[in-house]
Amino acid sequence: MPTVSIVCPVYPSEDPDKVRSAIEKLFPDAVIEEDDDGFFGSCTSLDNFSHRIRKQKILDATRSVLYRGKKGSDRTVFHLNKQVAFMGKVSFSEPKAILGTIRVTVEDPDILALIDKVAPETVDGEEVLR
Repeated sequence: MPTVSIVCPVYPSEDPDKVRSAIEKLFPDAVIEEDDDGFFGSCTSLDNFSHRIRKQKILDATRSVLYRGKKGSDRTVFHLNKQVAFMGKVSFSEPKAILGTIRVTVEDPDILALIDKVAPETVDGEEVLR
């Protein structure tokens, strides 16, 4: 079972309720807490995230981002655009975005198998079933 850690700063120009909502739209199972810097939380499911990337038809892009963010054999890190997440959609971002990002760290003993499950390979836009 994966461990998903979420960190998201809240800037003075942002509505904290909207930032929290953005996180919850992509990770509805997350337990989210607030501190002086913003929100942090965790969950053990990527099911909703995986559903959304399939619906948006961005499996290949997601797979690439998850592989690029791989740290060692058990972790991957990626960043999501807050404004797009507020609309319930997935859009990857660079870590140094002006208003910050939703930083997601996923840990699993077999991260490659987890990536295959969350964002499977495709051929001509269709999932490759193994």
